[in-house]
Amino acid sequence: MRIRFLGGARTVTGSMHLLETEGGSILLECGLFQGRRQESNRRNRSLPREARRCDAVVLSHAHVDHSGALPTLVRAGWKGAIHLTDATADLAAIMLRDSASIQEKDAEFLRRRGDPVEPLYTVEDAESAIRRFRPHRYGEEFEPVPGTRVSFADAGHILGSAVVHATVRERAGRTRVLFTGDLGRRGMPLVRDPEVPGPAEAVIAESTYGDRDHEPPEDTERRLGEVVERTARRGGKVIVPAFAVGRTQSIVYFLHRLRAAGRLPEVPIFVDSPMAVEATRVFAAHRDLFDGEALDFLNGTGRIFSSTRTAYLSDAADSRSLNEHAGPAVILSASGMCEAGRILHHLRHSLGDPRNTILFVGFQAEHTLGRRILEGRKEVRVFGEPHEVRAEVAKLNGLSAHADRGGIAEWLGRVRGRKRVFLVHGDLERCEALRSYLSARGVNRVEIPAEREKADLADLAIPP
Repeated sequence: MRIRFLGGARTVTGSMHLLETEGGSILLECGLFQGRRQESNRRNRSLPREARRCDAVVLSHAHVDHSGALPTLVRAGWKGAIHLTDATADLAAIMLRDSASIQEKDAEFLRRRGDPVEPLYTVEDAESAIRRFRPHRYGEEFEPVPGTRVSFADAGHILGSAVVHATVRERAGRTRVLFTGDLGRRGMPLVRDPEVPGPAEAVIAESTYGDRDHEPPEDTERRLGEVVERTARRGGKVIVPAFAVGRTQSIVYFLHRLRAAGRLPEVPIFVDSPMAVEATRVFAAHRDLFDGEALDFLNGTGRIFSSTRTAYLSDAADSRSLNEHAGPAVILSASGMCEAGRILHHLRHSLGDPRNTILFVGFQAEHTLGRRILEGRKEVRVFGEPHEVRAEVAKLNGLSAHADRGGIAEWLGRVRGRKRVFLVHGDLERCEALRSYLSARGVNRVEIPAEREKADLADLAIPP
């Protein structure tokens, strides 16, 4: 048995790893590479040959850097099954349709400018991929290829996210492999804490924040309330660029908890993102996956995402009307890094007013509008026009849905039988920092594979 690291190695995007066994090959993730346009276009238009020949796909969760290349795979003629959890199937369907729509619109825009570009894939390609979904419950065993039994455990990252546990039986014996996908944190809102589904000889672990520790989530809720309160006193709006899946629902939940505890001014909350509206419906439909604290809140109030002072906006006319809204308000809108979508309209109308606050609740990548605002630029361009930044700019650091170095080390410490650990989905510097951190805590034989590198696991097999 071998693992080929086809994507997401020494980088935090384009996750794609191939598990090759005597019974067939399983692609763990099929994510879009997200980076500079030219490199992204080259990588995403031509998936690795080994990936296109896989027998099955096993998907850990719905985020597009893990799922977004599935329509490309299907477009190339692949006809296998895509295994995922029930909630991931619901969320991935939303995200793939949205991604395909963006691909089509971007291609149409470029064609109008005289650049004959084809979309990476179409909405029909996305629908073809969705038809290949095979949902499973947590703990349910399935056999994606002969000789390999797989089950999912809760990864605690977003709704439906999973740690993949694979038991491979070959002539040399049995080898158990754990793949974290994106590993979540303990004590985060809504989702349950990450689980360790069973022992394993090999672990493929993410390392996104392998060089740092996060702020406790309870401090984040308190600080969120403080931001809203001081902005409301000024008569301003809190504009929150937020990812539609996961982050928006966590912020709304925090706001409702603050309101129920009497620690939030009576300001209206607007969720202005069609995808966030759909994703919130999915969250509400899977309340059985909430953690105990969220279920207690739900049982005590009868609702978790809705209230008489919270509105969900899909229609563009309703979105535009927020520009004329007088008085304090909280507006959550996508995209989370301010690169596209309705958030740009809200920034255009809000950046110049010192009563307002632009509140960042997630990572802002280099070269994005969000990063430029967060860095303190006095003027930024929105829709190609200069806008003075006079609004307050604030950031909450405690909402990352990824485990920090301590969380990863604690989780690995609970994996019995562990012999080799492969660090993926992290920049090289963070992988190296995490390897040093783990080594100091007794976690040895930690490797940082390069892209396209192969790891032979034959030495890990337990003889029959």
